[in-house]
Amino acid sequence: MIDKKQLNSNIPQHVAIIMDGNGRWAKKKGLFRAVGHENGTKAVREAVESCAELGVKYLTLYAFSTENWNRPKLEVETLMKLLVSSLKREIKTLQDNNIQLNAIGNLQTLPKKARTELLEVIEKTKSNNHMTLTLALSYGSREELIKTIEEISIKVKNGVISPHLINESVINEHLYTKDLPDVDLLIRTSGEQRISNFLLWQIAYAELYFTEILWPDFKKSDLLEAIFNYQKRERRFGKTSEQLS
Repeated sequence: MIDKKQLNSNIPQHVAIIMDGNGRWAKKKGLFRAVGHENGTKAVREAVESCAELGVKYLTLYAFSTENWNRPKLEVETLMKLLVSSLKREIKTLQDNNIQLNAIGNLQTLPKKARTELLEVIEKTKSNNHMTLTLALSYGSREELIKTIEEISIKVKNGVISPHLINESVINEHLYTKDLPDVDLLIRTSGEQRISNFLLWQIAYAELYFTEILWPDFKKSDLLEAIFNYQKRERRFGKTSEQLS
């Protein structure tokens, strides 16, 4: 088991997590899927507090994808109710740890009650500056890129942007994540080894870490293990090892 003392100062600035395995966790225990989602919120709290303690500046959690709307209606309703109750319950945790809440995705598709609660917590924590916690809600990276292309195309058509001047910076400015840096470390739980339409542009040079642990069982020690693994890697960004040294 990795101890915090084994980590060096190279803490990833931006960690993103695909929180997978709530349903399978519940099924293994003979419980309803909703129980798995409820226990997943405990893992969220531990991950958030641990990242804040370690000095991670940005934590982005894949909470609900555009594809998740296709799940059974009852499960979707349960997830939305859980979102509202979690936001109300965790506001103290955010304030105590000086964490600012942020959200990305097509938020207009969220139920009114969930969206209202979300925006209220975002407003209440907007002055916090120790860490930014971003919830990806009703989020899909392909949808985000389509929206971005559409917005830039309109500006090109209206003469606001020259097509010859479109670069990475221009694209970044039109993404949901325009106020966030690129992802350094992407973690996915439950043993699945795919990206699932999450931050496709933003993880271009992220280190990917997959673990068999189901999300409700993901603890601080597992986060430390992921960061320890990250610190052992050489991030070359297209350069050679000799150039870095």
